[in-house]
Amino acid sequence: MEMLDKRSLHAKVQEHADCFADMDLLDEMAGLIREQDAEEGALKWLALAVLHGIDRNAEKISLRRDEGGAISVTAKYRKTELPGPPSSIGRKVFDVVKDITHIEGNKGETPVVIGIRDGSIELEMKLDRNGGGEEVVLKFPE
Repeated sequence: MEMLDKRSLHAKVQEHADCFADMDLLDEMAGLIREQDAEEGALKWLALAVLHGIDRNAEKISLRRDEGGAISVTAKYRKTELPGPPSSIGRKVFDVVKDITHIEGNKGETPVVIGIRDGSIELEMKLDRNGGGEEVVLKFPE
């Protein structure tokens, strides 16, 4: 009989953030190309993006999916692009964010607290759908 993992996606993102806290975040992001499980990769990518934003004092990190399904990532702080996740993981990031935030409809935003080791950070998670594209924005506190 298969055991079901009853932890929430939010809790799983926090667990990954805790595990990745002392690692080279950009190397770990680039290494997601080898991840076979899209949901697991999405959870890892979100954790790594949060840690990277904290580490680099980012204002926000945006993940976009265009009408054709192509994924791109930008961070607002030094006009630096982060390694984008592979398409299957990038698509799943949108599902994970929708599950964590419970945003329905074409747009919305909500605060989300991510616990990391002995502390936490409150982000604004924003989801916006326009036309055939979508965008997830992780906005970091000042």
